[in-house]
Amino acid sequence: MPPFAAVGSAWPRIVHVVGAGVVSAFQVGKAPMALAAVQADLALSLATASWLISIFAVTGALVGAPIGLAVDRIGAKRMAVAGLLLQAAGSALGAVSASAVTLLATRVVEGLGFLCVVVAAPALITAAAPNHIRDRAMALWATFMPIGITVIMLAAPLLSLLTWRGFWLLNAATLVGFALLLGWSLRLPDTHSRPHRNIRQDIGEALVSKGPWVLGGLFAAFSAAYFAVFGFLPSLLSQRLGISNEAASMLSALAIAAGGVGNLVCGQLLARGFPAAQLLLFSFCTMALCGVGVFSQVLWAVAAYALCVVFSLVGGLIPVVIFDSAPRKAPRPELVGVTIGFAMQGSNLGLIIGPATAAGIAGAFGWPMVSALVTAIAIAAALLALTFNGRQ
Repeated sequence: MPPFAAVGSAWPRIVHVVGAGVVSAFQVGKAPMALAAVQADLALSLATASWLISIFAVTGALVGAPIGLAVDRIGAKRMAVAGLLLQAAGSALGAVSASAVTLLATRVVEGLGFLCVVVAAPALITAAAPNHIRDRAMALWATFMPIGITVIMLAAPLLSLLTWRGFWLLNAATLVGFALLLGWSLRLPDTHSRPHRNIRQDIGEALVSKGPWVLGGLFAAFSAAYFAVFGFLPSLLSQRLGISNEAASMLSALAIAAGGVGNLVCGQLLARGFPAAQLLLFSFCTMALCGVGVFSQVLWAVAAYALCVVFSLVGGLIPVVIFDSAPRKAPRPELVGVTIGFAMQGSNLGLIIGPATAAGIAGAFGWPMVSALVTAIAIAAALLALTFNGRQ
């Protein structure tokens, strides 16, 4: 029995962990939402301002596995609380930044805190959830990103009331509140008594094991394909449907929210015994089919948008399978954190590669050719999924 699942219901504690992920996802979404306001206030070039978004992905691509190793050694609860406080400090300092360099430095701090939470949370979910609800609990955890991004996009009117600096401070206060809540609500045993081998041995064992690489590759492919589509969706919808940027953002938020529905559906399917490999294969194959039409100039714009919604819905199955399978894909139980760290490095690498490659292809050959990129990535991932056995 997990250490505290027997004390009352496990679900409130699971929801607290998910909430910590949601407010962490706010820090990802707030930068693109406030980009124009920050750019005007600090007189930034577009290239410099874009780093406010991409620096999160760069940080994750570089230090995901080391953060996971720290989670394994320091403890998931400590790392999650520390991650929330790091994000709060970064957001508060960002609110008083007077230059691009200072603001970018605070975004690095936020990015490190975000990784601490995201890598530690699955271990907290595993500890909190009894076996019979673990699949559904992990599915609920996987909704943190679509929920967080959707909520922060819907909160855009607050920018005009608070300014971007006030919005940063509001985020800092929210993060501190969740850090206190998480520290109070979760009771985990001390992990310092657990013996650890040499750090080099742990890293070496993770590097030569198949599991972390498979999870990282699957997450990289999913992230690259997903953000190749959704990184540009608001502007594309505005152009093709002839609607305002605000309306396009709302439609994009709705499509992103469909991914959260997919997360929850996947939890139910896993709980009913559906094989993880088949869920991955179905998801990536469906994404490949949708990818043929999402940027098509032949299809009606409404039909292309509908494909984006389906793309997001089926894509929502993939993170759930990855997070749920991490304990079984880890080289040993003590290296679950570093395994999730590998997966997150893959996710962030895909976030860097996907939009950049899509933008380059669109500039050279036009947006319809981006569909070929998305489809090719999804097919390659489907082939990798054939080697996956999530219940081993």
